[in-house]
Amino acid sequence: MKRIVGILAFLPLSLYAQKGFEMKGNVAGLQDKSLVFLIDANNPKDTVCKTISGKTNFTLKGDLKESTLYYIGFTPQQKKTVLFLDNSKTTATGDINDVKNLKVTGSPAQADFDEFQKTFNPYFDKLTADNQMAQTSGMTDSLQTSISSTVAKVFTKVDEFIATKPNSSVSPFVLLVTSQLNEDMAALETRYSKLTPDAQNSFFGKYLGKQLADSKFGTIGSKAPEFTQNDTQGKPVSLSSFKGKYVLVDFWASWCGPCRMENPNVVTAFNKFKDKNFAILGVSLDKNKDAWLKAIKDDGLSWTQVSDLKYWQNEVATMYKVQSIPQNFLIDPNGNIVARDLRGPALESKLCELLGCN
Repeated sequence: MKRIVGILAFLPLSLYAQKGFEMKGNVAGLQDKSLVFLIDANNPKDTVCKTISGKTNFTLKGDLKESTLYYIGFTPQQKKTVLFLDNSKTTATGDINDVKNLKVTGSPAQADFDEFQKTFNPYFDKLTADNQMAQTSGMTDSLQTSISSTVAKVFTKVDEFIATKPNSSVSPFVLLVTSQLNEDMAALETRYSKLTPDAQNSFFGKYLGKQLADSKFGTIGSKAPEFTQNDTQGKPVSLSSFKGKYVLVDFWASWCGPCRMENPNVVTAFNKFKDKNFAILGVSLDKNKDAWLKAIKDDGLSWTQVSDLKYWQNEVATMYKVQSIPQNFLIDPNGNIVARDLRGPALESKLCELLGCN
């Protein structure tokens, strides 16, 4: 589960050389003297520009510091939708009762964003439906096949998108949004390398570049950083207290569906190897202690658990550059990382290799 806001991940994109944003709008049903405004989606307190409508017409003007996602809002109707805007002269037409389908022309960024939504939203909807069914009824072979097939189609479309738009700031946005479906960082880096320098050096491209650099943290053979965090009783626990054992540092959270689905595999591995110099140290990205404790009990997690209840700002997760969960690091008795991101049977297989299965 990626650290994003929904599937859109409202993160800033590149700067554009052209200065001066203007939008001339005509929205049917808009009340006379309505307040029309743009808000930076990353900073809801930042009203970029605003105006008062004349009946159904309005003109917004300003200087957008960067091409990114903005909310356009209408008061008193309390309607808003998200747009991907740059410093262009644009027109907006639509109906106040259907602002999600507001038609904006003149912005290259919005045109690419429209194509992104048209192309990928049907796949995202299908994945959401399949995952909800898996959570309520359990994962089946047919559901897994359906999910795998949809993911494969998504990445076919990703490759087509970046091949035709290597210079678009929306291309690194597409790479980041879809990266949660496949945590193959080598494949992500290959796709990123196909973008032009302008796209890579855009704000959004730089964000993705940093994520790729962070993913190389914790390479096999490197020393695992020391940390201390409080357990469920408020007592400090240090990674170094497990020195001399193989320890799996497991990042998860009660609210993370994929984590909860993976927990039975971790429980099985723990029960099989706990008497063979193996331990687990769970690090939760929870922010609600009651939910954290309930998940520990419900999932039968009998090993040591720590958290500072700071959600994605968990200090250990930040130190280990965790951008998605579940994620884990297997550390040997000398404190060196010997494996990472062990899921399903891969965890038991690696432990068998190191500790024996007899």
